[in-house]
Amino acid sequence: MLKRRRKIQLETERMILRAPIHSDFKAWSRLRRESEGFLAPWEPSWSDDHLTRKGFANRVYWSQRSISAGTAMPVFLQRREDGALMGAITLDNIRRGPAQAATLGYWVGVPFARMGYMSEAIAALVHHAFTALDLSRIEAACLPENAASRGVLEKAGFKYEGVAQSYLQIDGRWRNHVLYANLRHDRRGKTDTG
Repeated sequence: MLKRRRKIQLETERMILRAPIHSDFKAWSRLRRESEGFLAPWEPSWSDDHLTRKGFANRVYWSQRSISAGTAMPVFLQRREDGALMGAITLDNIRRGPAQAATLGYWVGVPFARMGYMSEAIAALVHHAFTALDLSRIEAACLPENAASRGVLEKAGFKYEGVAQSYLQIDGRWRNHVLYANLRHDRRGKTDTG
């Protein structure tokens, strides 16, 4: 029996958030290559095949399988006005049952940084996660010194929860991360009890 593929597409004022496809390879690899110095301090080290067509094809297949299985929602950020590929955002490690939670990760290419695109994408994906996917909690982590990422999370309603020691290998070494979460029914910081 064939599993029906779920089509993922979210629309915002300036973007379309959609699953990656094989024909995105050239735009994706060009953007990653030109943004390498900007992204490397904040990401795990790139594998040897990171920018290859085969490596990208594996990403597309993983995306398709994850979306079909409901375990992740990886999408590319495509600008409406010209179709430019600007970055990616992924709702990963989707957990059902009593948790109803997922982890958020994202990156934006250097030509599109600090223009509000990622804030817009996070807002759309969080709304989708809470309404269409019925999640209750979305978690995110970033390096403590990544002020831009912390700012975008806080702007999107994520609240600081603490520090995870040696959370991920970033740029070749284990690094502590600050943890944030956005809750569907968040009462943290509110003083009224009604």
